[in-house]
Amino acid sequence: MRSLTTAATGMMAQQLNIDVIANNISNVTTTGFKRSRTEFADLLYQDLRRVGTQSSDTATIVPAGVQVGVGVKPIAVYRITEQGGLIPTDNPLDVAIKGRGYFQVTLPDGTTAYTRDGALRLSNDGTIVTADGFDLVPNIAIPDTATGISINANGQVEVTIPGQVEPQLLGQLQLATFINEAGMQQTGDNLLLETEASGGPVVGNPGAIGFGVLQQNFLEQSNVNMVSEMTDLITAQRAYEINSKVIQASDEMMQTVSNIR
Repeated sequence: MRSLTTAATGMMAQQLNIDVIANNISNVTTTGFKRSRTEFADLLYQDLRRVGTQSSDTATIVPAGVQVGVGVKPIAVYRITEQGGLIPTDNPLDVAIKGRGYFQVTLPDGTTAYTRDGALRLSNDGTIVTADGFDLVPNIAIPDTATGISINANGQVEVTIPGQVEPQLLGQLQLATFINEAGMQQTGDNLLLETEASGGPVVGNPGAIGFGVLQQNFLEQSNVNMVSEMTDLITAQRAYEINSKVIQASDEMMQTVSNIR
């Protein structure tokens, strides 16, 4: 029976849906994490009576026809890039992005990656790096004599040096934006990579047109809404159960047919 394989595609689709929801929930406290949503499409249809064909020799047209679908398939796991909430940390190297943009990070192999995780740190030579020790682009080094670090909304990094009245400007943080942010490749460790689908990066200063601003002493939370995720989880579970009921019903119907004497 066709219903067996059709319901099986529904169960596999809902299993993937639950996997995506589980990943969202598990990253509810991950800095800068963006939740994902599974999208589905129906599979091919079998034409038992093709719509639009002639039903008589007088050119009478079939108005509806008979088409039977064969199931569902996942077509995308879409990353939703809406802003997460900001939480204060009182750490001068914690920097949240309010609006569009990603920090640029240089990986050990020279590749440039992108992140919303603004939990920045200092390396052993005073360079600003990510929590995993990857260099931020552009590189900015904090002198060991500095007694205070200030990062304003436009990304200018200034330090207070003993004996100097005015703060010393060390550099300018920059952000990168993409036409299709959802097309970036997630690699783990809060990092994303450019792809053909995302388009090339557009680099600019925070606060410029099309770019967000920075907020020192804050971190961006994940944009996972636990109430929505739990609702989606219940819906996916019920859909999985209903598909399994279809398989059970189809099996019982086949058993009834086989018992006919």
